[in-house]
Amino acid sequence: MRLLLSLLFTFIFHFSWSQTDWKPNNITFEEALNQSKTNQKPIFLMLYADWCPHCNTMKSNTFSDPKVMEYLNEKFVCVWKNIESEEGKKLKEKFQTNGLPIFLYLDSNQNVLYSVKGEMNTKQFITETSYALNPKLQLPFLKNQFLEDQSNPEKCLLYLQILLKGNDRKSLSEPAHLYLKTQKDTELLTEINWRIISFGVSDIESTEFQYVLNHKKEFEKLTSESRVDKKINNIVTELLDPYLSSLDSLNYFKSRKIAKSIQLPKIDSLIYTYDLTFAERSKNWKFYKTVALENTDKYSSNDYNKLNEITTVFYKEIGDTNALQQAIVWEKRALALNNSAETNTILAQLYFKTKDKKLAMEYAENAKNIITEMGWNTKDINLLINKIKTQ
Repeated sequence: MRLLLSLLFTFIFHFSWSQTDWKPNNITFEEALNQSKTNQKPIFLMLYADWCPHCNTMKSNTFSDPKVMEYLNEKFVCVWKNIESEEGKKLKEKFQTNGLPIFLYLDSNQNVLYSVKGEMNTKQFITETSYALNPKLQLPFLKNQFLEDQSNPEKCLLYLQILLKGNDRKSLSEPAHLYLKTQKDTELLTEINWRIISFGVSDIESTEFQYVLNHKKEFEKLTSESRVDKKINNIVTELLDPYLSSLDSLNYFKSRKIAKSIQLPKIDSLIYTYDLTFAERSKNWKFYKTVALENTDKYSSNDYNKLNEITTVFYKEIGDTNALQQAIVWEKRALALNNSAETNTILAQLYFKTKDKKLAMEYAENAKNIITEMGWNTKDINLLINKIKTQ
């Protein structure tokens, strides 16, 4: 009891400290603009949400450091806005931000001088903030420098690197392609050009990305096989992710067709995973069954967790007897990889669904023995055993 009270007191103390130690001002963005013009200071704007763990860590750690707040208040007019407030929503939309927390450094005309997102400790945050105050690292300067000399790879790369700190990769596409248009195909095979392609090319059908696919071995020699594979993987992920998140079937299958044109085993495996996820989230069990039957042996035969995941879906959602028999084959493969209570239980459920009560009982008893040996609760497995006996 004493230990429980001690832990409770510690939690309350920590919670109170983390909530009260960070005291942002509550001025409006309009007031900040006026103060910026009057005091001739740039604006520091943090966009956050109460449900964001990285935002809360920044509040309770980095922004509870007096050195950080002193530095910010000395150099900037500071504004802190919850994106779920009316003004916060407008600012998020105005500056087209994604990801939290995000930190925007603005001039009094609302131009973004610098932006960075994500959780940082005190040292990292002060370093990034000092960069934001350096005129030669500010986005308008870097953009102008690049536009004046679009064939200069160093200027392009520096602009992309700074731009990426607070933006999605798609925002890098325009400057990257402006530069790459100045390069002949035969000039692309350099280390710095690879870095520009890696940072800025997000269009899977672009000439530059197709060049990478057609010269994969040469780029692997230039950088490494893992880096080239990572870029190809990322570009497929960036293509499919939005339509998976929104469950936009039409655009998902259009984009999937484009991704399949890459024709690499690793990408086929990635698409298989996306397909299963899309089918499960959209409850398209016919598509799920087709994808699993065509590809599971090829891509998941040695993946214990994936086999369990797929066979569980088959048990719950698929009524086709032949498909269920295949699920039993997969789950026996999972059993060979790991003779667990979970695997035995899934096999018992699959056999019960296919009307084989004898084998269903055998695997249910195996599961119960393992659960009993581990000292776990046998309630669920007893319910399954009773169901097999009585139905």
